[in-house]
Amino acid sequence: PPAPPAPPVAAAPAGPVALPASALRYVTMPRLVYPAAARRLGETGTALVRVVVDVNGLPREVTLHQSSGHPRLDQAALDAMRGARFQPYRVDGKAVEAVAIAPLAFQLR
Repeated sequence: PPAPPAPPVAAAPAGPVALPASALRYVTMPRLVYPAAARRLGETGTALVRVVVDVNGLPREVTLHQSSGHPRLDQAALDAMRGARFQPYRVDGKAVEAVAIAPLAFQLR
């Protein structure tokens, strides 16, 4: 008789696991540097940055999800997120890619 079929292998996730921003665990926080021109012009706002975190906790892909309303602040937010480091997200003890949209706020004090 033919051999019984092999048990199905669990498929890897099709893409990064979607997380709320509150689930991101930073090892190194994004370091926001307020652009001098933006400060001088009184520009404020919150950029929503989409970050794909790889299995090593590095930001593999960083894109602007929603503008702060000011290109200088948007670029500073992207630069800050590229410098962040994360604890890898784990599913069943295994590190997996994850994606979240994080707010980065620029406020003058």
